[in-house]
Amino acid sequence: MTQTILITGCSTGFGEATARLFASRGWNVIATMRRPEAEAGLANLPNVLVTRLDVQDPASIEAAMAAGLARFGRIDVLVNNAGFGLFGVFEETSREKVLEQFEVNLFGLMDVTRALLPHFRANRSGTIVNISSGAGVFALPMISLYCASKFALEGFSEALSYELSGLGIGVKIVEPGGVTSTAFGQRSGAEAAGAHSIPDYAPFVAASNAVFAGLRASRANATSAEVAEVIFTAATDGTNQLRYVATEDIKPLVAARRETSEAEYLAFMRARVAPKLG
Repeated sequence: MTQTILITGCSTGFGEATARLFASRGWNVIATMRRPEAEAGLANLPNVLVTRLDVQDPASIEAAMAAGLARFGRIDVLVNNAGFGLFGVFEETSREKVLEQFEVNLFGLMDVTRALLPHFRANRSGTIVNISSGAGVFALPMISLYCASKFALEGFSEALSYELSGLGIGVKIVEPGGVTSTAFGQRSGAEAAGAHSIPDYAPFVAASNAVFAGLRASRANATSAEVAEVIFTAATDGTNQLRYVATEDIKPLVAARRETSEAEYLAFMRARVAPKLG
């Protein structure tokens, strides 16, 4: 029987690449996005249904699920990919933007998951793949709110995996790092441009921007297609592995966080990402 996957955030980046990969391997794909009218040709692929799903709109979640089930009869895998990042100093960020960061990256993901769980329970099978980030493992300056949302996603996903294991439902976390072939950086930059600037932070912001520019120049960025391959592995390998590091560039930072002492980790990170002032 052909399996079916529902993916959120398919207009660009990981979501689009993942939809294309699963379709190319014979899966039925429910490719969801906030604005289906802007989709990049996914609807022309065989066995792909493009439909609207805005994780901040519960009615659209239910409608997308209903459309997918009407078309394919069953959903086997959910990929929670929709998300965005706020870039800037915490104090400069409005409470409204903080709430939006969590509504999209965490609460919306929870709503989509909750909506699909009865279907998975009825089938006594299913796999949930939550797209996290290296910023869900280690924290970086200027993205405190994005880190907070992804740290929360990691904790939620791990706890949920214990709750669902006896029901035949698996939970996976995919952790990508720097990827050039997405619109993520563009939206983060646009969000930062709208932030209120506090002069006291100007030296720190300038120094942080220089640190990030150096990191970007020194690392080998993966592509969305390569991350999609890791998502495919997580969804199909049949193991109880929880976390998948999806790009090479973050592996030293993940290792520092998970394989060294707290003091060693903080010394490593401060030397690598803390801006030098004065």
